Parts: sequence; C-alpha cells; structure tokens
Amino acid sequence: MIITRTPFRISFAGGGTDLPEFYRREAGAVLSTAINRYMYIIVNQRFTDAIRVSYYAKTEIVDSVDEIRHPLVREALKLVGIGRGIEIASVADVHAGAGLGSSGSFTVGLLNALYAYKGSLKSSAELAREACHIEIDLLGEPVGKQDQYIAAYGGFRYFQFNPDESVTTEPIIWSPEHKDELGQNLLLLYTGDVHEAGSILQEQKEKTPQPDKMASLIKMRDMAINLKDQLNDKAEADIFGDILHRGWQLKKELASGISNDKIDEYYQRALSAGAMGGKLLGAGGGGFLLLYCPKAKHPQVKKALSDLPALEFSFEPEGSKIIYVI
Repeated sequence: MIITRTPFRISFAGGGTDLPEFYRREAGAVLSTAINRYMYIIVNQRFTDAIRVSYYAKTEIVDSVDEIRHPLVREALKLVGIGRGIEIASVADVHAGAGLGSSGSFTVGLLNALYAYKGSLKSSAELAREACHIEIDLLGEPVGKQDQYIAAYGGFRYFQFNPDESVTTEPIIWSPEHKDELGQNLLLLYTGDVHEAGSILQEQKEKTPQPDKMASLIKMRDMAINLKDQLNDKAEADIFGDILHRGWQLKKELASGISNDKIDEYYQRALSAGAMGGKLLGAGGGGFLLLYCPKAKHPQVKKALSDLPALEFSFEPEGSKIIYVI
C-alpha cells in the first residue's frame, strides 16, 4: 500500500497567466504558496485483476483501464503503465470546486502514488509536467499549470511559464518574521458556493487573445514579478493587501461568472470592516474568499461576514510526498 499527501494552494498574484492561451504568447508568472490542507491518495494491490477506483461518493470496479470513467485516473494509469489489479482511493481535506487547486493536487498525488507503486520515485518537476500533460494535452481541460506545480513543489514560490512550455521556479526568500505576519493576517472564508471552474475557464480561454484581456493579464503577470522582487527585497507584509485588491479588480474583467452580486457584496463588507484587499481563489464564481486583514481586525471582519465559515490554515513547506509504504 502507498499513501501520498499533496498540499492544496492559495495563489497571490498572476493567476490566469498560467493558461496556454496566454503563456504561449507572453511568458506567464504566478506567486503562490502551498497550505496545510491536503489531498490523500491511497493505492493498493488487489487480489483480482479488476481495477477499483473510489472517489467522492462513487466507486468504479472495472476490468480494463479504458472502462474507467474518472478521466484523471484513467489517463494516469495509462501514462504510468498499470493495467490491472489495483485499487485507488482519494480523501481530501476540502471538497473539489472550492478554489484551492484540488484537481492539480489530485493528479500530482495520484502520479506520485502510482510511480511509487511501481518502485519509481519521480522529481517534483516530472510530477508537475506529467500532471499538466494529462490535464491540458490529453484531456483538453481549460486549465493552467500553476496548481500542478505548486502541488508538486510546495513552499512559498514564484513560477514562470514560458512560451516553449518550460517552467522555471524559485523560492521566495523572505524573512520568517514577515512570512509569519502574512500568515496571521490572512483569512480564508467559504462563500458557500462551489464554482464550476470549467465553464468559467473555457470562457476565459476563448477571450484571452482579445487585446483588452491580454492587456489585463500582462498587468497581472507583472504584478507577480513585482511582488516577487519586493518580497526578496524585504518588503512588509501589508503589500499583499494592495496586490490582492488590484489583482481581483483585473481578474473580474477576464470572464463573466468570475464574480457576482453576492460575492461583490461579501467583498465590500470585508473592506468596510477592515480588510485591505482580497480575491476569490481559483477560477471564480464561488469557493473560498481570501482576505488580507491586520490580525487585530479579524474579529470585526468575521462578524461582518458571520455567515461565511473560516478555514484555519498555515503555510506548507513541502510538496507532494509519500507518507506511507508497506
């Protein structure tokens, strides 16, 4: 039996520039961090040649890989070269569609587990690259690359997505004191809506080549680059308030459905109560609202948004890892 643990993520700047429709024209850049909320993948040998896959409230038992309905599992098994006699199950700290990059974490963690099952250990770069290949190239999903890369690498990192499909990354060199302050000042509040990332991202994908959308995305890319440079130059944590706010205003221009009247009202209530900036995580439309707010004002922000439950979290320094082998 193999069990992998793969972190979810929050993204601070540059989201949307990791989609192929952008980075094949202009290099994209994202600054994000892994958090201590995880996707667990369990892989075990079966007594029979059948394949059993359990996810959410569904279970599949099939005789061949091609019969598997879960597309990520089907393509991962094909890519790794496993065709029978295996059981796969997943357990997540937070459900899919919440904007924390669960699909990327699932695919990276699954590949990590399947390779370990075959006696192979892949690097973070290999896991991320193959996860992107499955989601973007093989399945044609309208997703970007940032989720797979931060899930594989972990930590607090900057990623650059290049037109030749290469990806470069570097850790953010920032003082522990400033990073601790950032963690204490962030709030994650659940809006109660599960977003349909596919439809939003499909519209964003189709509109990306438009000059006004490209202009907004270039600004968002440059914000990620500037944020990296400022953090490496010992910037104060409060810069995240402005970065998140400006990035959210630009993001809302990219596609309909990214925000709505209810989300806009939540955001304005947060600002009025003391938040300095924020954004919806993921594609938009629902899920988690990330806010930057001085810790002393957290009680009044939570009171203003008392209908939104908070998710406690901290930064996770490691990416996908094997936590159990027997």
